[in-house]
Amino acid sequence: MLELEPKTDRIQAELTYAKQHLKSVLSVEELAGAASLSPRQFSRVFHAETGQSPAKAIENLRVEAARLMMETGRHSIDVVATDTGFGDRERMRRAFIRAFGQPPQVIHRANRA
Repeated sequence: MLELEPKTDRIQAELTYAKQHLKSVLSVEELAGAASLSPRQFSRVFHAETGQSPAKAIENLRVEAARLMMETGRHSIDVVATDTGFGDRERMRRAFIRAFGQPPQVIHRANRA
């Protein structure tokens, strides 16, 4: 999975929580509340410690989890998209293109062969 190196346990705990709940909607408000920070303060602290916005980090965690699912299992793209929190295959496709420069179908086909 994506390896971020936050400086505090608070942000590390939020990343661990996010990894365990990728299927859920993970809003900045929810993560900030769990960290006992305002959404604005949480976003600032998160970015300062990881170099990414919370939304970008969550997307990267989801992309990595989806790629791993496709590489290690025989799940359909729709199942992978749902199980990793993308909701639908189109959102996952756009995220894969941003992250890897290619759609998930290419990775899926390569691993089935």
